[in-house]
Amino acid sequence: MPFRIIKREQFSPVTYLWELEAPDIARAAQPGHFVIVRHGDGGERIPLTVADFDRDKGTITLVIQAVGKTTFMMMNELKQGDLLDDLVGPLGHARRFGEHKKVVCVGGGLGVAPVFPQLRQYKQLGAHTISIVGFRSKDLMFWVDKFQAQSSECVICTDDGSFGLKGFVTVALQQVLARESGVEEVLAIGPVQMMKACTALTKDKGIKTVVSLNPVMVDGTGMCGGCRVSVGGKMKFACVDGPEFDAHQVDFDEMILRSRRFDPQERESMRRYEESHACKLAR
Repeated sequence: MPFRIIKREQFSPVTYLWELEAPDIARAAQPGHFVIVRHGDGGERIPLTVADFDRDKGTITLVIQAVGKTTFMMMNELKQGDLLDDLVGPLGHARRFGEHKKVVCVGGGLGVAPVFPQLRQYKQLGAHTISIVGFRSKDLMFWVDKFQAQSSECVICTDDGSFGLKGFVTVALQQVLARESGVEEVLAIGPVQMMKACTALTKDKGIKTVVSLNPVMVDGTGMCGGCRVSVGGKMKFACVDGPEFDAHQVDFDEMILRSRRFDPQERESMRRYEESHACKLAR
């Protein structure tokens, strides 16, 4: 079945949105699920968290950041109306929501997108929702209006102070936890260092914290072992055991080291793509 890009939106020079026609996935998708996409013959398999879904329209929404060869190719080559070669999902475990009176949802950078369906679910279940979203600068912001609509309170942070609170999301999280009593759960999704820092703030306070891990992943079914992480001293596969885990049990330092093991190959692949792309533009 073809998967058509029925909407494409560019948020920044490197961040873009696809709304994809995928009725079967839309019917089954839940907050916390992810999919794997592939573009081109022999193309790399890219895991992407489902940022939204519409069962009536039969669509899912993905927000993508171009950071390597394949994600740049997808941004530059696939337009609205184009067909995606492969789309597999939903994968991973859906989020299990308990009854909470007050929760804090933290999203950093691209992590803002996968936080949204969970924030919305918390709100629908009646929780008092405090959202904290952070970007490097005002120019990179997206979905602020969607977050404000689903939040009892929404705090916007920018690293450079060009909008909202100046500083990382941890600055806002520290302030919120200092003044708010009764926070029962914190959800944090974003760069590994950001999730690690958020976890350090909540651990001493004994607040349950959930993170979504994004290690290197190939097949998404637990066969390749590339996405293994240490959680509570045991080996887990993010694709089939997660992608969400108890943050206080995650070995973030090990995950950071493992995430860097293919850096030379990724840089070389990107260099070749940039040279090839420059040559085509020069013709």
